[in-house]
Amino acid sequence: MVYAAFIHVLIPFCLCVILANSGLFDHVVVDLTYDHYAEKTVQWLPAFLAMPFNCLVNVGYVVMGTFWLFKPIGPRDSRERYFKDVFAFMAILYGPIQWIRLSSLSRAPAVLDQWFTLPIFAWVPVWCHFTEHGWSPWHVLTTETVSILSYALALFHELGFDAALACHVAGAVFTGVKIQRSHGDATTLRHLLLAVLSCSGFVVLKLLDLTLAQNWLFQNLTGHFWSKICDILQFHFSFCFLTDLNAKGTKKL
Repeated sequence: MVYAAFIHVLIPFCLCVILANSGLFDHVVVDLTYDHYAEKTVQWLPAFLAMPFNCLVNVGYVVMGTFWLFKPIGPRDSRERYFKDVFAFMAILYGPIQWIRLSSLSRAPAVLDQWFTLPIFAWVPVWCHFTEHGWSPWHVLTTETVSILSYALALFHELGFDAALACHVAGAVFTGVKIQRSHGDATTLRHLLLAVLSCSGFVVLKLLDLTLAQNWLFQNLTGHFWSKICDILQFHFSFCFLTDLNAKGTKKL
């Protein structure tokens, strides 16, 4: 199932890379200068470390994703490993894209950085549906396809991506709360709350990056850096929540 998960992540990943470099998204509003980040660039460092803390933090996605990829979860069938492995590969690929965006300040990586966020959030409702209702390849394919296509909103309005992301975040939180109420316990509730708290930190700290930098505490390890730490923790606690629910055997086979 590891091979299947990798292929199923790699194919849409490559398609998105091709489209992002096709010129289709040349008018999408993305940040292409360091002025949008509070961390100061270090001129004597190479481009891939221009903002050393904001660049290096992306290693965390790869480390966390690799940890969960190889973590045994004792599933009752291979499909449970498939959902875990897809999520892990998403995290592993997401880190380098963000790093390339910061080091190159190019449009395509900036578009991909935004774009990949959507199917990652969409995987939470997909996994919840599997946990509660069992295997449905059409549901997986439909949900992820709609999620990927929703980035087209960015073509029509400068806030199109923000609207799509807000819907994805709300959908992930809603389905998490729903399945927690029907199948969760104290342990899964703790993981759900930590995931939601990390998600809130990810959004708020990123938005307040420049404002927080007025305080010396956030001038090196900036709000954007800590938002990425929260994003990695959001991934981790989502893994904890969803694998714990799977361990309970709640799905209807």
